[in-house]
Amino acid sequence: MSTFMAKTSEIDRKWFVIDAQGKPLGRVATVVADLLRGKHKPIYTPHVDCGDHVVVINADKVVLTGDKLQKKFYRRHSGYIGGLKEVKYATLMATRPELAMELAVKGMVQSNTIGRHALTRLRIYKGSDHKQQAQKPEVWAL
Repeated sequence: MSTFMAKTSEIDRKWFVIDAQGKPLGRVATVVADLLRGKHKPIYTPHVDCGDHVVVINADKVVLTGDKLQKKFYRRHSGYIGGLKEVKYATLMATRPELAMELAVKGMVQSNTIGRHALTRLRIYKGSDHKQQAQKPEVWAL
C-alpha cells in the first residue's frame, strides 16, 4: 500500500467563517490553527501547505478564563537595553482584540515558512462584519 502525498496543484482552498463570540480565546485559536494547516482534510500532508482561508469575526467578544485578564501579559522587546514593553491582556483586549487573537494563533502554527504562509490566509475582525462575502465563506461551528 502506498502513502498518499498531496501536491500543491491538487489543493482546493475553501473559505471558513468562525464566530468567536463567547468562546475561550485558546479554543478558538486551536480550531483556527488546524484549519490554516489543513489538518481537517483527508489529503493532509505535513510538508505541504494544504490549509484554507479563515475569517474570525467578533474577536472583541472572545473570553479569557480565570484571572488571565489581570495576570497575563503581552511582552515584546525592542532589542535595546531596558526595552521590554508589557501590556496586560485586559488592556490588549479592550484596545486591540485582533492582535490578541493573532498572537494566540501564531503560537499554534508551525515556526517555519509553511506557518508564516498560513498566517497570511487569516483575517480577524472586531465586529460581526467582514469584507469576504464575495468568497462565499462557509460557517465553521465550534
